[in-house]
Amino acid sequence: MTEGGTSARSDLWGGAGWAGFGLLIVVLAWRMERFESMGAELYTMPGFVPGMLGGVLLLLGTVLMLRSWHRSRQQTGTPATEPLFNRRIGLMLALSLAYAAGLIGRVPFWLATAVYVAVFVALFAPPEQSAVRRLTVSLLAGVLTSAIVTFVFQQIFLVRLP
Repeated sequence: MTEGGTSARSDLWGGAGWAGFGLLIVVLAWRMERFESMGAELYTMPGFVPGMLGGVLLLLGTVLMLRSWHRSRQQTGTPATEPLFNRRIGLMLALSLAYAAGLIGRVPFWLATAVYVAVFVALFAPPEQSAVRRLTVSLLAGVLTSAIVTFVFQQIFLVRLP
């Protein structure tokens, strides 16, 4: 284990996964219909936003890989042998599945998002934080994230949320 509680090896694999996922999104966004025959411009093409987000994931995944490669070259001694799939990853996957399959579509989007973010932040907060601080930060993060995401999608992107 090194700074931040992660090993260079897990960051390398995590970065590779994010970079690969971002590349897949960019390729699929590029292959989407562009509706040029209907007069669509670059910013109105359906693949524009997903392509940009995929590019950001590709870039950040690559940065994470390079950072972990640099850290692994600086480490001395025996490298950490923590598993790539651990309790925190399993908990994150279970929470995300509960949000996507259990909450979305059954309760209002803003409520589902607020609950998901608040629980996520509370569970993954640093263990040395006091319970009051953990609760305050998690509730604030849940409410603000939900409000901002709902506003952006409904008012800016004009997308009706479930």
